[in-house]
Amino acid sequence: MGTVKEAGDPRVRMWAPVGQAIALLLGPYAEVVLHDPDTDCILAIWNPMTAREPGDPSLLGELDALDPSARDVFGPYEKLLADGRRLSSVSAVLRGPDGGATAVLCVNLDRTPLEQAAAVLSAFGAPSAGRPQPLFEQDWNEQIQHVVGTYVRDCGRPVERLTRTDRLEVLARLEKAGVFAVRRATPAVAGALRISRSTLYGLLAELRAAGGTDPSP
Repeated sequence: MGTVKEAGDPRVRMWAPVGQAIALLLGPYAEVVLHDPDTDCILAIWNPMTAREPGDPSLLGELDALDPSARDVFGPYEKLLADGRRLSSVSAVLRGPDGGATAVLCVNLDRTPLEQAAAVLSAFGAPSAGRPQPLFEQDWNEQIQHVVGTYVRDCGRPVERLTRTDRLEVLARLEKAGVFAVRRATPAVAGALRISRSTLYGLLAELRAAGGTDPSP
């Protein structure tokens, strides 16, 4: 799983359990690298994603040029491998008792499985075709669920928290869809809106009085 440049190096002995733990938790999708900032070489690496080995150049750059407000932890930032894989990376400067940087620990997480999972979930969660209206135009219960559910999603409030104005708007949409032409639909609408039938009848009377239509459901 991991290789080290010098097992006797006290920095490796100190941080190897941390590197191994992270690699075991996130492997095989995470590479953990321990760098020597003094020699700019890799001290140890777990789950290597490339051909890098201990002793190879770290190519870290100057630590003094880093943003001091980051408090020695930098990222997540994006890196890209030659094969096109995108990585999310975090680097932590490890300091000794005197405050000097003794090592840099980097964790590179392969985002490929996360992106693949997101793509699959997105494909399942977002229908690609429109709703075939002819299949549902005779299903008054489906119409009720669709109208109420659409309004709830659009307004961003659960059905229990709909205001009187909200309910009147929903009823107006159901009226326009012809739902109330089916007498059995009235209790189904009350159930969908989580209100009593008497409350529904009162709202329908108010709606139809305002519209000048027959108030009977």
